[in-house]
Amino acid sequence: MSTIPQAERWYRQPIIWLGTAILVASLAGCVLLIILGARYADEPLPVEGPAFRIPLATAPPAADPTP
Repeated sequence: MSTIPQAERWYRQPIIWLGTAILVASLAGCVLLIILGARYADEPLPVEGPAFRIPLATAPPAADPTP
């Protein structure tokens, strides 16, 4: 049989189970957020003119000032 005492086996350590539960809950939360984000997509907002002072289209090229 094993020489490790019964109380020291890995599956009897509560910190292992706590870490596993936190990891599983985090992964489940990530999957849930991805699913909800795909299901309830935001409608695009109507934007007229520059957004955040950034022009939506490129400016025409400047004239070449060579004489």
